[in-house]
Amino acid sequence: VQLQASGRLGAAWGSPRLSCAVSGSIFSINRMGWYRQAPGKQRELVAVFWSGGSTTYGDSVKGRLTISRDNAKNTAYLQMNSLKPEDTAVYYCNVIVDYTSYWGQGTLVTVSS
Repeated sequence: VQLQASGRLGAAWGSPRLSCAVSGSIFSINRMGWYRQAPGKQRELVAVFWSGGSTTYGDSVKGRLTISRDNAKNTAYLQMNSLKPEDTAVYYCNVIVDYTSYWGQGTLVTVSS
């Protein structure tokens, strides 16, 4: 199983959007989404999709960040609107495939005040 994390960052794109694509030998994606870790803080949940289609968001991002997915592409997206300086962190894609957890490389998102 391989994760390909990428992002549309920078002023030219408007609001940032992160992507996470899963490939390889996949029977079932149990959960897929993002966590983040700010300097000096513990890693925390941002948003995840569960296999049944439901979503869970961290309290600090509700209403501002939106997770979506393309099942045909095994890809999840994180649309990041109304960002605040406290959203500055390294964002990690996390996927649980066949009950095994995989982490993507982190993407640094910096929000200036």
